[in-house]
This record gives sequence, structure tokens and C-alpha cells, in this order.
Amino acid sequence: MSKLYGLIFDVDGLIANTEPVNAKVTIRVFEDMFGVRGVRPEDFAAGIGRGAEAFVRAAADVHHVDLTDEQVSRAAQLREQYLIQAMRDEGVPAFPGVLELIHAALAKPEYRLAIATSASLELSHAILDATKVPYERMGYVSGSDVTRKKPDPQVFLLAAGRIDIEPARCVVFEDAPSGVQAGKTAGARCVAVTNSAAAEQLAQADIVCDSLEQITLDTIANLIDAK
Repeated sequence: MSKLYGLIFDVDGLIANTEPVNAKVTIRVFEDMFGVRGVRPEDFAAGIGRGAEAFVRAAADVHHVDLTDEQVSRAAQLREQYLIQAMRDEGVPAFPGVLELIHAALAKPEYRLAIATSASLELSHAILDATKVPYERMGYVSGSDVTRKKPDPQVFLLAAGRIDIEPARCVVFEDAPSGVQAGKTAGARCVAVTNSAAAEQLAQADIVCDSLEQITLDTIANLIDAK
């Protein structure tokens, strides 16, 4: 049997340029639920890639808003409703190079692909439908499947299991420092794209690039075989 290679993709900020709409709808949540105005997109930086509740808490901390766990949970639920509606009404673009890399890998039997996201199943489906990712041909792990969020490696370990490849034969594609940490802790290689964070914040990754247009299947195979 030929060598197998696993490609595991994050969604928010990696496949789809969701961070602007994430910030926009969460700013709306702070206004609608808590009457807090003046929240800025950069106030969510500490929560990027760590799940919806961490995203909400990040801005709450910046603005010194003391929220209970129940309030955070309700805010995250409302944020998700707003996000799903925005995906359906406005759509969201895929980042350059993402779909080309996915389709190239799906055409080769030695490559197996998976989605691994902190977003819920319903929200991640809405995003992937909007970006036309053929996720029905890929393994799939969403935030609905895990009990521990990134930087815990659980989501990537589950994704590797769903495509039946050991993590050491996988490359995780990420845009957030917490995701890079999770991928490396899982034992996978990691390609980080500077869509959401500066290169120095992603330095733990094996490759840091500005776009997946710079990554080919040979890049992936060489990275994994170098272990």
C-alpha cells in the first residue's frame, strides 16, 4: 500500500474569511444583550480560534464587563444565530488557494482530508456550504463533537481517527496560535497561514505562509515524509 497523507483543515479564518463577520455579529450581540457599545473587532483577538464562548469573553475582558457563565453561553448562542443568518444572506469568500488544494488532494487516492473546527455542526455547515467546500467527501469533526476546545488537541486527534491516519502522517492547516498549538500537541505537522495572526505568533508551525496558494501536494508530502 502506498504512503497515506492526511490533510486536516480548520474552518474559521482558514478556509473562509469569517473573522470580519464574526466580529460584526458579536459586536451586535454586545449591543443587543448587554447594552455595551464601542466594541471593536480587535477586542476579540484573544478569543480567535478558541471557540465561541472564548470569543465573547475576550471582548468582555477588554471592556471590563463581568459576565456569568450563563450570560456567556447565551451570548454565544445568539452570536451563532446571527452568524448562520449572515452566512445564508451574505455568503463568505474562501481564501485564495484553499479550494484548489482541497480538490487536488481529493483527486489523489493517497490523500485523505478532514474538517476540524471549533464551530458547531450547523454553523460550520453553513460556512462550508457558502464557500462550496465538498465536505461530504471529507472526515468531519465540529465543536459539537468535542468537550475540550483548542489549544487542546482533541479536535485534531478525532479528525485523524475519522480518516484512519495517525496524526504523525497528517498536516493541520490553521490560522490561529491556539490551533497551531493544538495541532502540534496532537503530533501532527502544521501549516499556518497569516490570515488572522502575525507570522511571529504562528512560529510554532512547521511552515508559515501568507496564502495556501504557496502550498502544493508535494509540499505536504515532503513535510510529512521528513519526519
